Amino acid sequence: MEQQISDSRVQKVVIVGGGTAGWMTAASLSKHYQHLDITLIESSDIGTVGVGEATIPSIRRFYRALGLTDQDVIKATQGTCKLGIEFKNWHSTNDTFFHPFGLYGQNVQGVSFHHYWLKMKKLGMAADFADYSLGCTLAMNDKFTTPSTKPPSELSIFDWALHFDASLFAIMMRQYAEKNGVTRVDAKIEQVELKPDNGFIDAVALDNGNRVGGDLFIDCSGFKGLLIEQALGAGYEDWSQWLLCDRAVAMQSELVTDAKPRTVSTAHESGWQWTIPLRHRQGNGLVYASPFISDDEAIQVLKNNIDGPLITEPNQFKFVPGRRKQAWVKNCVSIGLASGFLEPLESTSIAMIETGIEKLRMLFPDKSMNQACIDEFNDMTKLEWERVRDFIVLHYHLSGRTDSEFWRHIKTAEIPETLQHKINMFKVRGHLVKYRWEIFQPVSWLALYNGNKIYPEHYDPMVDNFPTEYLNESFKGMRDALQNAMAKTPSHSEFLQQFAV
Repeated sequence: MEQQISDSRVQKVVIVGGGTAGWMTAASLSKHYQHLDITLIESSDIGTVGVGEATIPSIRRFYRALGLTDQDVIKATQGTCKLGIEFKNWHSTNDTFFHPFGLYGQNVQGVSFHHYWLKMKKLGMAADFADYSLGCTLAMNDKFTTPSTKPPSELSIFDWALHFDASLFAIMMRQYAEKNGVTRVDAKIEQVELKPDNGFIDAVALDNGNRVGGDLFIDCSGFKGLLIEQALGAGYEDWSQWLLCDRAVAMQSELVTDAKPRTVSTAHESGWQWTIPLRHRQGNGLVYASPFISDDEAIQVLKNNIDGPLITEPNQFKFVPGRRKQAWVKNCVSIGLASGFLEPLESTSIAMIETGIEKLRMLFPDKSMNQACIDEFNDMTKLEWERVRDFIVLHYHLSGRTDSEFWRHIKTAEIPETLQHKINMFKVRGHLVKYRWEIFQPVSWLALYNGNKIYPEHYDPMVDNFPTEYLNESFKGMRDALQNAMAKTPSHSEFLQQFAV
């Protein structure tokens, strides 16, 4: 019996492509499946896109599962702390709002805080919605501390993520994986060999004359999808009808101010710009729609909006927003850019790597590659990508800008039905629809609705159970408590000086 069990297990895994996706996959599988023989193939002659300098809180859970601490990662990657994203000029020019990793106010009797806030706003007795969020209050005052492990109330709950040098994080993952026995091969793949009887991948032939076979192949080869698309023809679902941006240019600059504990996303006439502060430099990029601005113009727009001397030349790349129609085909699973791409407006590039690895582990196959498991993986992946897509589309759809052809075009564009349903339910009743396999929780949708001045027509009638004066005093107490907490919190720079030494 033992021999039969052993014979059916996947023994050899081949990961094609390094970078963040490849080495995160290698690190995780080598940690959790110690019987595996894992080979990662990458070429020193092929560069990586280097996406993912900004993350969401799930990254911390990923590396903690590997036994790494926040301090380990921050020190190794020149990292800084991130409480959320500041959106500038998205609703209108000279307008700013913040999307925090945390809650707003306190829920009472099962009714969400935003219903109470909506009533007080209609009475002219509520401050800005962000004033009831500890995450917002700390971030916009450049303060940072780690959350309480035993928060006294919902008002104290917030989470955090990292900004880091993605290439340094990939190196960290590589070192971890190699210590766990992962073999790295520096070579280019010349041919993907398929089994004639079932079309499974049998091996990859390398330019050094070697041939590497395996039971399970993981495609981390980036946009080109060397295995999943070029060899197995998974197909690609193009979402350009909903997301106009199709190009990006990135540049690094010197950090001229103290690093802020937030990513900044600034909307421009034909796209948007990211600003990501690390401890040793700043990351900058412009995501744009090529029908509305040329590549040269995009580079100039980015250069004109960077503070501090530039330290790299422009790095441009093209993309088609969308996903593979099948993320898992036969004995090949795609992870990272090989499985799809959405612009990094909400820092989801690495998060989608994490969830891809998580689903693979949840449904890790035996050599038979059971089709039911493959179908389940593909269904979960499809839903998750669509949910993130809808959240990205929401940013554009809610914008009130009409000052350029790009923004006017967006105003007339259709949106996915799943997104329209969510918006309708919020507008009518303040109800926040939550689907399965969804990265962004209702509180994130609240941040976008509020930031774009979208308010429900009606609040929950249970709110009227509380006297207005009582609510007014409670709201003032919440604001005062958050201001007091903020005043006692060290600056982000002070925190890093003590924490990341």
